[in-house]
Amino acid sequence: MALLLRLLLLCLWPLGPLSASEVLLVGAEDQPGVRSFIAALESRRPHDHVQFQTTANLPRPGKLKADQRLILLDNAALEWRLVETAGPPALVMRVSRVQAEQRLGKSRPAFLTLLWSDAPLGRQLRLARYLLPQARRVGVLYGEHSSFLLDELRHAARPLGLEIVAQDWSDPRDNRPLQHLLGNSDVLLGLDDPDLYNSKTAKNLLLSSYGRQMALIGPNAGFVRAGALASTYSDQDDWLWVLDQLLDQPPTRWPRSLYPVRYGVSGNQQVARALGLEPIDQNAAVKALAEGEPTP
Repeated sequence: MALLLRLLLLCLWPLGPLSASEVLLVGAEDQPGVRSFIAALESRRPHDHVQFQTTANLPRPGKLKADQRLILLDNAALEWRLVETAGPPALVMRVSRVQAEQRLGKSRPAFLTLLWSDAPLGRQLRLARYLLPQARRVGVLYGEHSSFLLDELRHAARPLGLEIVAQDWSDPRDNRPLQHLLGNSDVLLGLDDPDLYNSKTAKNLLLSSYGRQMALIGPNAGFVRAGALASTYSDQDDWLWVLDQLLDQPPTRWPRSLYPVRYGVSGNQQVARALGLEPIDQNAAVKALAEGEPTP
């Protein structure tokens, strides 16, 4: 019997893993960034067949093989998959909470798994408390498309001893709501709402907060480079790690939505000095935040 088992293993060895999958990544265009991402995924999953197709070159989703693993890379890919219910389940990469609310509302198709691009609200609040332990009132600007996040934000703030001071800013051309909020807050927390935090509003937001000697946390690493104090973020390696974990499971076991488990902290040392704060030790910040992460 032992000899028979050894012979069987020798025969199966060249076949590689029996769980190899066909992974199809979908996007609007074949760009260098897409090719880099695919190459990195292929290096992690050498036994899978990984390929990329533009939406223009694909049939309707229902025409695809049911056992394909679909990875949607952009809005065009999402729109293509939403054409019909038929077809394989799909993982939507790097979609923000606000984007999903605008496009999908509360009725999210069961065939979609959403991998969030914006930083978790609780994680951002813990970062604010870690960097500014004396701050208690957290000012939050919201608009028409981000107001749905406020209840979740208040729920996350309560066990941290923080108070959410929310201010509607439906018209970013009107500076009065921003000034009112800054006058009643200890720190400003940015929601990843492109109507509020964008290249046109950045200068006013940052100069106004500087004028009050107030830190802005978030909404993302890009705003930190522009002049916010700090934010948590996930990079390509973090996305690849969670994607690798999901591809090890059948799509029927994928969650409806999730955040990357791995992340880093981006800090603007120049802003920290200007606010009279200690230099931001990004590794120490990640370690401190990890201790407060909710367990699955």
